Amino acid sequence: MEFLQNNLIYMIPVLGLISLLVMAIKSAWVNKQDAGDAKMQELAGYIADGAMAFLKAEWRVLSIFVVFTAALLAYSGNIHEVNGVALHSSWIIAVAFVIGAVFSATAGYIGMKAATKANVRTTQAARTSLKQALKVSFTGGTVMGLGVAGLAILGLGGLFIVFLQIFNVVEANSTEMKTAIEVLTGFSLGAESIALFARVGGGIYTKAADVGADLVGKVEAGIPEDDVRNPATIADNVGDNVGDVAGMGADLFGSYVATILATMVLGQEIVVEKINGIAVDNLNGFSPVLLPMVICGLGIIFSIIGTWFVRIKGEDSNVQTALNLGNWGSILITAIASYFIVMAMLPTHLHLRGIDFTSLDVYCAIIVGLVVGTLMSIITEYYTAMGKGPVNSIIQQSGTGHATNIIGGLSVGMKSTVAPILVLAGGIIFSYAFAGLYGVAIAAAGMMATTAMQLAIDAFGPIADNAGGIAEMSQLPPEVRERTDNLDAVGNTTAATGKGFAIASAALTSLALFAAFVGVAGISAIDIYKAPVLAGLFVGAMIPFIFSALCIAAVGKAAMDMVQEVRRQFREIPGIMEYKAKPEYEKCVAISTKASLREMMLPGAIALLVPIIVGFGFKGVFPSVSSAEILGGLLAGVTVSGVLMGIFQSNAGGAWDNAKKSFEKGVEINGEMHYKKSEPHKASVTGDTVGDPFKDTSGPSMNILIKLMSIVSLVIAPYIAVSSSVDTAKIKTYTKKIEVVVKADNPAKIISATETIQNVKDSVITKL
Repeated sequence: MEFLQNNLIYMIPVLGLISLLVMAIKSAWVNKQDAGDAKMQELAGYIADGAMAFLKAEWRVLSIFVVFTAALLAYSGNIHEVNGVALHSSWIIAVAFVIGAVFSATAGYIGMKAATKANVRTTQAARTSLKQALKVSFTGGTVMGLGVAGLAILGLGGLFIVFLQIFNVVEANSTEMKTAIEVLTGFSLGAESIALFARVGGGIYTKAADVGADLVGKVEAGIPEDDVRNPATIADNVGDNVGDVAGMGADLFGSYVATILATMVLGQEIVVEKINGIAVDNLNGFSPVLLPMVICGLGIIFSIIGTWFVRIKGEDSNVQTALNLGNWGSILITAIASYFIVMAMLPTHLHLRGIDFTSLDVYCAIIVGLVVGTLMSIITEYYTAMGKGPVNSIIQQSGTGHATNIIGGLSVGMKSTVAPILVLAGGIIFSYAFAGLYGVAIAAAGMMATTAMQLAIDAFGPIADNAGGIAEMSQLPPEVRERTDNLDAVGNTTAATGKGFAIASAALTSLALFAAFVGVAGISAIDIYKAPVLAGLFVGAMIPFIFSALCIAAVGKAAMDMVQEVRRQFREIPGIMEYKAKPEYEKCVAISTKASLREMMLPGAIALLVPIIVGFGFKGVFPSVSSAEILGGLLAGVTVSGVLMGIFQSNAGGAWDNAKKSFEKGVEINGEMHYKKSEPHKASVTGDTVGDPFKDTSGPSMNILIKLMSIVSLVIAPYIAVSSSVDTAKIKTYTKKIEVVVKADNPAKIISATETIQNVKDSVITKL
């Protein structure tokens, strides 16, 4: 036990290395599987090459942004005083930012590489059995999950150890520790910045191709989805990888890091009791800071154990049940193990910002986080899964046309916000009741502990989708496509639940980051009764709407270009429809790539620049309201609005998608069976097309938007912080007048003293 206590901090990056080692073993296993015949490998090669071409193009653009931002951070890190207040930063924050950006991009790359290897091998496995197809596709998803979680823990834990040495940190509640954690925020900023561009860019790419392929291929030409004759089908399958895999990987990498960091910032404020000069936690007071990293690091091990439960026996087995068993298994193990971790690390009594709580309270907050994550997945599955009431309602409304299908999908999406918001609100209230703001943050960390498993389940979906596409394009026997469709249908639901998990984690993480921002900025409360703060609240609530509008408009413009190109090829290249000529796939890939890189810049700029403009632009403008308070109001608005928009759009899109897929097996509407190519099916295709940018572009981007704006605010907080320094003479006057009030026996003197005190108070407020 003593060895573990003395070396616990070094075990954190070791857990990251273990994750990467297991990832490498599973990746090697996937690569050894049969990749099918030459035609299948050729098609898979097109998809892999297109995905890699997009990532390289995106990295070239983002490298300019990374260098420029790192230079600004290095400059700001050398500013050690603002208005007489000492700042706790260093130019090394620029190094942390670059490492965070590189690790985030690497996380996306690992996921994309695993998916493009596993897709064709899943198709080949589906020629033998559903059991083997699930094993290959889920193992491919596991590679991504372990890669993302492993890189996050390795990077965060490793950098923290290095910064403790560089800044000579001895005490947890010290100026040196503040500097170490402030510099560490650069790692999170780099991760979230790349995640935003990866998610938005990848989302625009995939939906431009998907919408273009559907409108011309399925609706106009009447050919099946993923038909090899459709010029946009390769771009569509590439998009599944760069959007749903690489984008999602970078997204949850950022969430993982931001959650841990926010908890560390709050943990640093907790003063651990000492007896005879020795902290009672036997970790020199570092236990509240280390706890989130330890829980998330061990959560990787619990996720690996959870993957062992994802098994099916035969063709009639329920794939969704197998995935749920693995997910719930990892959550249950985390819940049990967290008790022993918390009790072993934390002292019995803790205190933060006026609230006393115990180590048992902290454990209860972790359980709240796990329950919230589980409930969010269950609720999202209900609103988006085939056979459930919400999706069936959209199917029924497809029977009366395209318009009623759209109305039904919008209604389902809006109704789907009620239960998740109530769950989130309950989670916030209960976690705060148990352990204050630290409880909210550690609840988010508990939820994120099983990120490796959540990502494995999420990445399984795009792999299955690609496998079905390759089966269709390769014209394999119907039973192969039936197996891949089975996996794909479940994958649509797991993708939706993954997005629900991501937005829930983002909500709790943003609240924790918000609390950290308030502490660093030196403000005790944000009063929305003040007009500038209320204005900031309204502006913040507007940002998710304009952000979504830009993303959806970008998909629309790129899809128009894609439609024109597909129509041109059908018109000008004879023999495509007869399988005598090969479409020019590369031109559709180029359209999606160019559009995504062009259109992702403005939404990204909004997320990065708005907090800076508000924080510095309104500094000193209003005498009684600080810019930090106005920025706090903005963050509150964007968080609430962004969470609602994210849930609404993701669930509406997922429900529309599965309503469309339900027609493949046949659905009953008003006593009559309807299948693909029927009029109700065409209406469902329209709904799915509208929902595509909802669920894969703007909706999932909401969680990165709210987190990134919070992190940017946290980074600039020291530079706009409310000064606590007051003129010494005024302090003496204030104290003297208080003494006069206490000693005075003359009412006139008391009134005079009270007026003087109020004048001093007003002058102090004005200075602040």
